[in-house]
Amino acid sequence: MPTVRPDLVPDASLERDDMEAMQREIADAAAFEDDFDFDPATLGDPLAAASSGADPPTVVGVDQSFLTNEAGDQDRALSAVVAMRGGEVIERVHAVTPLEIPYIPGLLSFREGQPILAALEELSVEPDLFLFDGSGRIHFRQAGIATHMGVVRDVPSIGVAKSLLCGSPTEDTENRSEGTRIPIEANSRVDAPDGTLLGYAVQTRQYDSPNRYINPLYVSPGHRVGPETAADAALALASSYKLPEPVRLADNYADEAKRNLDEGT
Repeated sequence: MPTVRPDLVPDASLERDDMEAMQREIADAAAFEDDFDFDPATLGDPLAAASSGADPPTVVGVDQSFLTNEAGDQDRALSAVVAMRGGEVIERVHAVTPLEIPYIPGLLSFREGQPILAALEELSVEPDLFLFDGSGRIHFRQAGIATHMGVVRDVPSIGVAKSLLCGSPTEDTENRSEGTRIPIEANSRVDAPDGTLLGYAVQTRQYDSPNRYINPLYVSPGHRVGPETAADAALALASSYKLPEPVRLADNYADEAKRNLDEGT
């Protein structure tokens, strides 16, 4: 899988100001609108792809786990990648690489980007769409990890985050019914005009009980995907669980691969 923008590969040795400057360049290079060859209606419906005569797209979920040293400090990332087509897993790969810097809010891709790129090098199939456990355009500089990786590889990508990094929901997001999507707009914390649509709070699943509720996911375009399509994809790819299936399975695989390493298998 080629690196289309090697000049934008995350470099953990950069100073913070240089990292932030690179993120602004990434945001300028990103396309926050649909630009892909597959039919998004086929993402969660293999039968739709079959009836149209088209091959279902290859959707790749990406997640990470972390390994600790004897002192108990996280010193390595285990990046897990799961490729799915037509609802079936067709490939799983992972890579273990050093962590070079600690977690800094807004600069996640400089900590985890190189490990992710190492894992993607192991992938033999060509992805049509990436789903990342992290932000896309919902980011201080409109360049979360889904945007950064999407631009570097020039592959359509979506960020699926469990918490809201920045921006403002246009409505209350608490205890919403399944299928609800609430716009997330830029505010003073984002390098974009106030009111810019960054993504959606998407309620992929909800309990029937009035006494408990599931929080939404914060879904945003990474690259070559518009905000509406990103929200549609998250809903279409979430089956019985809150997370879209490619990301959920990547999360499970990261834990499995970590256990196997701990056990020496």
